Amino acid sequence: MLQIYEMILMPWIILGVVTFIILLKIPAPYGKFSNTSWGPMIPSKLGWFVMEIISPVAFAYFFLTGLEEKSWITWVFFICWMGHYSNRSIIYPMRQKNPAKMPLSIAVFALLFNIINGFINGYFLGSMEPYLIDYATNWNFILGIILFAVGMVINMQSDTILLKLRSENKGYQIPRGGLFKYISYPNYFGEILEWTAFALMTWSWAGLSFMIWTMANLVPRAIKGHQWYHQQFDDYPKERKAIFPFFF
Repeated sequence: MLQIYEMILMPWIILGVVTFIILLKIPAPYGKFSNTSWGPMIPSKLGWFVMEIISPVAFAYFFLTGLEEKSWITWVFFICWMGHYSNRSIIYPMRQKNPAKMPLSIAVFALLFNIINGFINGYFLGSMEPYLIDYATNWNFILGIILFAVGMVINMQSDTILLKLRSENKGYQIPRGGLFKYISYPNYFGEILEWTAFALMTWSWAGLSFMIWTMANLVPRAIKGHQWYHQQFDDYPKERKAIFPFFF
């Protein structure tokens, strides 16, 4: 298993960078950019559940079956992962009202990504790194926990604002409130902050790989979506940035 892990890790990181470049040109076809040219469509709620639930399942399997002794530090990482994906795979789909459909192909691609990503991070934390108790005093661990919590709050608050707009069934509107005052995609910003924090607190190539993939998926999408908002709404706030407050 270790040999498989080592064979996958670096090419996986490189593939994440390549994916970033591709998505700058071709936005993934779901949400605002959904279209039928990518094959059969499925209900968004079903797609979200199926493609996201595999991540905590894969991560938990490789984490729990790993032979490395788990300290309470390692269990903090486990709780962070499971907390995020409990929201993403179960709570978020259940909160959707009037959801659009998504291509089955996108759900399949996301499913495969989450299996590999769950393996890379679950196996690392369960079998490769003990994280002894004194690690709790490391600056990166402390800062990482704080940033992860902040990112998750931002992500969920922003989702709440968007879900409320969609429940009104009035088509796309300009979202307002929270960090929407500063950026078009605070939900993406929150998620990027979470997995940047995870990479920081684990101080690992595994965590870094997830951070890279998160940015590869969400930053190009935020750029395209920001441009879309400006094209659709003449009164769209010109001071808003795309995804990083005051910067970009």
